[in-house]
Amino acid sequence: MKICIYGAGAIGGYMAVMMKRGGADISLVARGAHLAAMKEKGLTLLMGGETITEHMPATNDPRELGPQDYVIIGLKAYQAWEAADHMRPLFGPNTAVVTAQNGVPWWYFYGLDEKFAGLRLESVDPDDRQWNAIGPERVIGCTVYPATEIAEPGVIKHIYGNQFGLGEPNRKLTTRLEQLAQAIDAGGLKSRLYEDIRDDIWIKLWGNLCFNPISALTQSTLDIVATDPGTRALSRNMMLEAQAVGEHFGARFRVDVDRRIDGAAKVGAHRTSMLQDLDKGRPLEIDALLKSVQEMGRLAGVGTPYIDSVLALVQQMGRTRGVYPCFPDRIAAAPKAEMVPVCA
Repeated sequence: MKICIYGAGAIGGYMAVMMKRGGADISLVARGAHLAAMKEKGLTLLMGGETITEHMPATNDPRELGPQDYVIIGLKAYQAWEAADHMRPLFGPNTAVVTAQNGVPWWYFYGLDEKFAGLRLESVDPDDRQWNAIGPERVIGCTVYPATEIAEPGVIKHIYGNQFGLGEPNRKLTTRLEQLAQAIDAGGLKSRLYEDIRDDIWIKLWGNLCFNPISALTQSTLDIVATDPGTRALSRNMMLEAQAVGEHFGARFRVDVDRRIDGAAKVGAHRTSMLQDLDKGRPLEIDALLKSVQEMGRLAGVGTPYIDSVLALVQQMGRTRGVYPCFPDRIAAAPKAEMVPVCA
């Protein structure tokens, strides 16, 4: 089984080392100093006091790797959009593509009830780039729960968690899904199969769409956002709006909103991924977490005034700080495989 991790960063690199250790035939697509370090010294994982190094083919040119059985995309949503055409050499007739990203995925409406089948999400897939380059029939949905970081080029540090949710957009239990789960589990990771992966996408997104931007706007850790009366109330209202949108399209929420917020508070003084990106001057993942839900609300005829307000604020902050990626006009003019342009 040939598996390419496209975007072997913090999460992708963690998966690569663990799945390689479990016996999978893993290759990597990356770039820059991280790629150079992996090619020279292998990919190292620091986990629970243990240091694990695995050597795998690594390149920035997918043509060197050829068609794969699975391509696991470890990029952020805006990066995956920009790279969609670059992935084509990895696709054979039966290649499955695993979208291991936060937020609403570009394929969301594929496999839903017929009345929603023709819908597309411009906020996460302008001009249907991923829809056309990858094709929704290849997709296996994936939710990511571990926390990891790149400690230095070629070195991944595992912080906590090992679970990955998996599911087919058409809600079928397929051989390719079962084989992927086996490969994940063989390396010591934990897969969980869902009849409808969208339900788990919403549970993960439910917190990300409010806690991430509020923490970035207020420079506050997760425990404060989830317990301060004002920010907790704002988070709760955003989550209720999102729930109404998700349920319109058939999603089921297996926990209630207050339990979800209380669970976040118990994580403690955690700096959310958006706050970390802001601190480091990296592009913010706004569209997949917030703008997509706003767009779905418009399609559903469901009002989202709290989401709209926070979205406007975090977009403006991102523009002011130069860390809000733009679709698609400035990306089209940007050097490929360099950096994603941001709104000025």
